[in-house]
Amino acid sequence: MSVRDYVEKDFYAALGVPKDASTAEIKKAYRKLARELHPDKNPGDEKAETRFKEVSAAYDVLSDETRRKEYDEARAMFGSGFGGGFRPPPGRGSPGGAGGFDLGDLFGGGASGLGDVLGGMFGGGGRHRGPARGEDVAASVTVGLPSTLTAQEVNVRLPGGAACDLCLGSGAAPGTSPRTCPTCGGTGSTSSNQGGFAFATPCTTCRGTGSIVDTPCPRCGGSGTRERVQKIRIPAGVRDGQRLRVRGRGTAGARGGPNGDLEVTVHVAPHQIFGRDGDALTVSVPVTFAEAALGTTLSVPTLDGPVKVKIPAGTNSGRRLRVKERGFPGRNGSRGPLLVAVEVAVPQRLSPKAREALEEFSAETAGEAAALRATLADYLES
Repeated sequence: MSVRDYVEKDFYAALGVPKDASTAEIKKAYRKLARELHPDKNPGDEKAETRFKEVSAAYDVLSDETRRKEYDEARAMFGSGFGGGFRPPPGRGSPGGAGGFDLGDLFGGGASGLGDVLGGMFGGGGRHRGPARGEDVAASVTVGLPSTLTAQEVNVRLPGGAACDLCLGSGAAPGTSPRTCPTCGGTGSTSSNQGGFAFATPCTTCRGTGSIVDTPCPRCGGSGTRERVQKIRIPAGVRDGQRLRVRGRGTAGARGGPNGDLEVTVHVAPHQIFGRDGDALTVSVPVTFAEAALGTTLSVPTLDGPVKVKIPAGTNSGRRLRVKERGFPGRNGSRGPLLVAVEVAVPQRLSPKAREALEEFSAETAGEAAALRATLADYLES
């Protein structure tokens, strides 16, 4: 993270939170944006990928109390984007002066002088920089509900990428080379004067790369990178939305600093038959009216084989029956229950014999039905 990033970029605006937002609010905003902008959800969308990187960078600073304090102090000292409380001195760089104003001139030595003054504050810039921790990397992976019953190893695609092994990172097809951008002269940025200040912005012609690829590499499409994949272990019983942190799997640290971490959000795909309620596995089982009235024993499917479930006589539709230790592994190592929801199925078509039997049954139970309706009427009148 450069000194200019601290001063110019509004990390609060990037996450859409106020400056007095709590750590929990910052985390919630980041999670929401990371899910919406993740490259896996927006393949080929460069704008979404750029926003994802901006959001990740903002969260990396604002989620750390020390770095957030340093960032707030820098913004207060120099104003928001050099346009807040700080003003250039008269003469060179003032509205009536000649030329643009370079903040580094105040500290003697341009950008390097500014870096020396602020280097200790931001952990970067200056001549005596120490080790710097690598940035954390956010990724996501989707697994099926049945697979969460046991621990598993999965491959996780990471944002960004490693150098393409065909073009060696140049982005140009073999036998060709990128050419220097004619707009920025290979610097990747262009300068402009705004209100007496000199601003450097990414070159729009080369998108800040400093070069132009006329014949893109067929393997990476000119990006110069290939997909990065990390294999991680997902514990048994993982839940939808659970976040796993893998230490040291983020970007490499600078100058001997430790690597950042990899934070993976696990999404569990919905199942067409089974559901989950805490550590319980849920399933609905249809039964006939006769089975619910007389009772029966059914073979009910689970994620690890069928189980016999006794349906007591007189079971009402919607009743949930509990079978121990046929659900998901919990934190204490034991498994949750299986919850079987009984649903009485009403036949859409009846044979003449079945209709005759039901009519006879209805006649036999007419008194019971009348008593039930009378109870309801009494309740409504009270």
